[in-house]
Amino acid sequence: MVSFRVSLLSLVLISGWGCATATTSNTARTSTEQLLITNAVDQSLDKIDFRPFRGHAVFLNDKYADCVDKSYVIASVRHRILQSGARLVDSADQSEITVELRTGAVGTASSNSFIGVPEIVLPGVVTLPEVRFAERKKQSGTAKIGLVAFETGTGIALGTGGQALAQSEDNNWFVVGAGPFRSGNVKGEISSSTTGQAAVKYTQIPKIITFAAPDATGTQLASEPLQTIDPVSLEKQE
Repeated sequence: MVSFRVSLLSLVLISGWGCATATTSNTARTSTEQLLITNAVDQSLDKIDFRPFRGHAVFLNDKYADCVDKSYVIASVRHRILQSGARLVDSADQSEITVELRTGAVGTASSNSFIGVPEIVLPGVVTLPEVRFAERKKQSGTAKIGLVAFETGTGIALGTGGQALAQSEDNNWFVVGAGPFRSGNVKGEISSSTTGQAAVKYTQIPKIITFAAPDATGTQLASEPLQTIDPVSLEKQE
């Protein structure tokens, strides 16, 4: 009888022993793919000198840009033009210079390679499995961006214009099953953007949502600091 009770208790304890799993999901496009493309776009624009536009009104014609991440490409070109000291305008009629943007290639590609022995099928039913001592999974991003500039009023070209081509890489190495050991532009960009001076926070959104009451005139000047409500003091009042 005692043995039966011990067995029953053991069964209850075993059946009560459980486990849990966490559900995860990924976006349709991975962050690595997006970083590969935007990194290649940034590298392409690094090769273009926008300084001759300084002090002039510039209209960016982007109707010839047709690619993935088109918004990033256009916004990045606008940023570079503004950074040069030029003034962006909304229409060609307001401009002194028109810049035409075109995209030749913006996308990614991937390849896998390994050092080892491929699968060998021998006559009969014997198959020797594949053995990989070292493996590299490579994904690259390419951006080919073309620009031409001309005087809006006369249509005369300002310089020869041209095309800027750049490529970014993300390499993942596996050695005898261990890895990945990562290298490439994406790793470098993440490291340089999340360490050192680049990791310093200059602004931070509050973790507690608070509001301020308007002043006697019904408005609160933007230059005046908002009156925050302390949740702790509210609890004491209650």
